[in-house]
Amino acid sequence: MSTPSQPFSLADIQAVMIDLDGTMVDTMGDFEAALNLCLADMDLPKVSPAVVNIAVGKGSEHLIRTVLRHQLDLPEVKASGMVCDNTGVENLYEPAFARYQHHYEKVNGKFADVYAGVLPGLQQFQARGLKMACLTNKPTAFAKALLADKGLAGFFSHVYGGDAFPRKKPDPMPLLETCKALGTSPAHTLMLGDSQNDALAARAAQCPVVLVTYGYNHGEPIHGVDCDGFVDSIAELQV
Repeated sequence: MSTPSQPFSLADIQAVMIDLDGTMVDTMGDFEAALNLCLADMDLPKVSPAVVNIAVGKGSEHLIRTVLRHQLDLPEVKASGMVCDNTGVENLYEPAFARYQHHYEKVNGKFADVYAGVLPGLQQFQARGLKMACLTNKPTAFAKALLADKGLAGFFSHVYGGDAFPRKKPDPMPLLETCKALGTSPAHTLMLGDSQNDALAARAAQCPVVLVTYGYNHGEPIHGVDCDGFVDSIAELQV
């Protein structure tokens, strides 16, 4: 692990909150498949992987609105006579969200792979007796189904998605509520994620935070994010 930007001791960690998309499982293929099926239902062009990469991580609502806004701004869509401003986005949002949820349930996990180092990393945490929670902005039902599909569900005593609390990461509420559920203080509960969302939430909650270098950070370099350290694999994190 790289040198922490703020001092904390891994020996003091009693529990770990772990993000899902981009941290434990590469789900970009699932996002692309569900979005493109949704867009086809809306008579809109396929979305590029680059747009999806920037849009994921802040919950389904943000993802759908960002993708709709981008697709409506395409020249061929504007030329079709569709309403292509914010009003157009909001007019399409509800049906698009419904179609996306419908398709995502069917593709969830089909185009996703567990990152190298995740399973041995989780096994190391378990061997040390650390409590573990999965904390993601993905809807809870989809998160639980994905963890089960990939053989990771048994490691977690709690799974909380973006719909579990009134606010999502980067708000600190999900982290603070998860700490309560785990029965550990924020100072002794590590947030392990892949993006600025995780880091901002952890800083606000006063939790230590370590980021993986391979995930989704809204198209921005991960090493520019303020955190306590970076790892290229979860297995590198010796707690």
